[in-house]
Amino acid sequence: MNLTFLPVTQSDADVLVSIRIAAMRESLERLGRFNAQRARDRFLASFDPDLCRFIEADGVRVGFFQIRPHQDHWQLDHLYVEPEHQARGIGAAVLRQIIADADSQNMSIRLGALRSSDSNRFYQRHGFEQTGETEWDIYYVRHIRTLRPDNL
Repeated sequence: MNLTFLPVTQSDADVLVSIRIAAMRESLERLGRFNAQRARDRFLASFDPDLCRFIEADGVRVGFFQIRPHQDHWQLDHLYVEPEHQARGIGAAVLRQIIADADSQNMSIRLGALRSSDSNRFYQRHGFEQTGETEWDIYYVRHIRTLRPDNL
């Protein structure tokens, strides 16, 4: 699979909202919390096109992610793959690249996931540890992994 990360512009906001809603709808419906307008508003409140990238797999646009850099960590605000492209390893490949980039910059990664979402198991499988929770979300961190000389 050939992955490419493409720039996003402000004019892409509606497309990104559609991808987010499609990816989250089932989980939100399980919680009885699906509301398209609220999903749109929550995304737009944190959307920054300079920090966001489309995900293309073999030339097909399949999702997007947004990473917000902080002084001591990266905040993975969004990572969505459209439902028809899920369960093909795309999200895992994207996350492995994000992790490798964060490790090379000595940055931990923080994120939140909807409580009922399958993404919780996905992030735990990739080394994220739970740090807290609220009524609707679970929060995670993946600490910096560095290569020690004895691991080379």
